[in-house]
Amino acid sequence: MTFWIVFLVLFSDLWYTGSTSRTGPNIVLIFADNMGFGDLGCYGHPTSITPNLDIMAANGLRFTDFYSASPVCSPSRAALLTGRYQTRSGVYPGVFYPGSKGGLPLNETTIAEVLKPLGYATAMVGKWHLGIGANGSFLPVYQGFDHYLGVPYSHDQGPCQNLTCFPPDTKCYGMCDQGAVLLPLFFNNTIIQQPVSFPDLVPHYNKFTTEFITESARKKQPFFLYYASHHTHYPQFASALTAGKSLRGRFGDALMEFDTSVGVILEALEASGIQNNTFVFFTSDNGPELLRMSRGGNAGLLKCGKGTTYEGGMREPAIAYWPGRIQAGVTHELGSTLDLLPTIAALAQAKLPSAQLDGYDMSNILFSSQSSMRKTMFYYPVDPSIKLGVFAVRYGKYKAHYYTRGSSHSETTPDHDCHIIAGLKAHEPPLLFDLESDPSENYNLMVYDYQPEYDLVLKKIQELKAQFEETMVFGESQTGKGSDHSLEPCCNPQCTPKPACCSCIP
Repeated sequence: MTFWIVFLVLFSDLWYTGSTSRTGPNIVLIFADNMGFGDLGCYGHPTSITPNLDIMAANGLRFTDFYSASPVCSPSRAALLTGRYQTRSGVYPGVFYPGSKGGLPLNETTIAEVLKPLGYATAMVGKWHLGIGANGSFLPVYQGFDHYLGVPYSHDQGPCQNLTCFPPDTKCYGMCDQGAVLLPLFFNNTIIQQPVSFPDLVPHYNKFTTEFITESARKKQPFFLYYASHHTHYPQFASALTAGKSLRGRFGDALMEFDTSVGVILEALEASGIQNNTFVFFTSDNGPELLRMSRGGNAGLLKCGKGTTYEGGMREPAIAYWPGRIQAGVTHELGSTLDLLPTIAALAQAKLPSAQLDGYDMSNILFSSQSSMRKTMFYYPVDPSIKLGVFAVRYGKYKAHYYTRGSSHSETTPDHDCHIIAGLKAHEPPLLFDLESDPSENYNLMVYDYQPEYDLVLKKIQELKAQFEETMVFGESQTGKGSDHSLEPCCNPQCTPKPACCSCIP
């Protein structure tokens, strides 16, 4: 039985059959993986082929100062979907693994759960990375999504010898974890393929997203589509359509395939006649994995990358696109993934969760070119703690570093501040940078260009930091609950010996 027969049997019962009254705009949230500030053509990379994202940037609103809430994957995704710092939900330290006992707590409210009461159809495609749990209890279908087609964690978290490019017998660059199960592909809470066929994966995603958009439009039902791509996480892969077609090698091929998927989504919206009633937002989960050199992405002129609280680790490309509603331009106002839940809730006129949020409605920026409601950004490390608190604070154009530390994810660069050997260092007074004139964080104002007014700036930042940390209640660590090999996803769970026997290719 082929993959498509199995998939179509499941797919036949896909569509939500509830209310079809249109009460708000459609929402499409596109999330890249490990994409750096300097990776896209519209952000200045000379050889990236990203025509669809470039079109969105040219006809939408491109952000220059947009931030993820974390420099690594799982915490950043938790913050995106809940509008709350990962410290509140307990998605820290680090990321979830195939057998992790924890996951995004079910009492956290996601964007999908905010929209569901208004009759929205909800679907997630791609990388989840917020836990699986016993019997799949943490999967997206238990977090407000009607449907899920995707992979539950990063594709290097398990053997990926099967990860191939085009032609099929050409191995992609990259090393992956050994000793875990082969990567599964889920439809809702059922494994439909293990291991995943990577050259075929994105075409399946494209078909799913097109049919979800088309059917929702036919029913005149508002929808929320969360497309969390595996691209451009290392190791890279691409299907036959883009493999070998870019000027940036395997990374460029993967980026090109990601951009092609963006184009598929935009084409489906236009073909269904709903592009003028759909809010599309694109950004990335964290900065590039510089450890992988040219195959890990590019932070542009920003300092360091993934795993650090320097700008390269958390400042991301971001584009808001809505033909007829959002005017073309560039904004230097502050924004964050934390702001997407309250912004989407406002657009849909949905009720906000009762939990304390850390995001702000970005409508002022999107529709009227006014100042952002966000005046500060707090930078937590990969392993936040109550004792150390936030590592850095941005206030307006100024950024103060209370602690700095390198990361293994940002090795290989000439800047030794980025490397793992650059251990935890406290700064008193804090390092202070003007990010408008020095986005690369090269020149500490307290040393290179000291002015008495900077003491007042640091005093204000310290007050804001203290106020924020007084409100921060750390949730129970979910990634710290440990792992159990019996929880690793297996399409035939009674088989032996594991993990080798966990393989089912329709």
